[in-house]
Amino acid sequence: MTIQVTATALPEVKIIEPKVFGDARGYFYESFNAVEFAEHVEAGVTFVQDNHSRSAKGVLRGLHYQIQHAQGKLVRVVEGEVFDVAVDIRKSSPNFGKWEGVLLSGDNHRQLWIPPGFAHGFAMLSETAQFLYKTTDYWYPEHERSILWNDPEIGIEWPMDWEPVLAAKDLAGKPLSEADCFA
Repeated sequence: MTIQVTATALPEVKIIEPKVFGDARGYFYESFNAVEFAEHVEAGVTFVQDNHSRSAKGVLRGLHYQIQHAQGKLVRVVEGEVFDVAVDIRKSSPNFGKWEGVLLSGDNHRQLWIPPGFAHGFAMLSETAQFLYKTTDYWYPEHERSILWNDPEIGIEWPMDWEPVLAAKDLAGKPLSEADCFA
């Protein structure tokens, strides 16, 4: 096995750490292996789209999800450092409204699996960061929703001592109590 998988406090959200092979030339690792993902993370997942974003320090993106065409996301950072967050927004879940945060960086090579039914966001902690993610469904802007990044009902402990730079859609995010959620 070339990955180590650890469940978080939200058992469906998993940290994936690849085995990194390094020497004087640099390093190599498999960033995705469908067989290992199915065996150790979640079976039956098909990824249909890869996305790449680059942001500057202080930018916060999220908390995003699609109410229809829900997306699972396999996320990683190839340059820089981010604090990545998943929030369970499935009303039937015993973990509804709970969150998990993980530090992802180009140095630690960690990935995070966020299945459908969770809102997702991340904050840039380094001067710049490049963020890559695979999704299980396509982007449908008409179904995209945002939950307020600082909703006190959720209580995410973002490791920032500054006011984040937000997109208009994130400034207009709804608190969890008013958001469209999954059954």
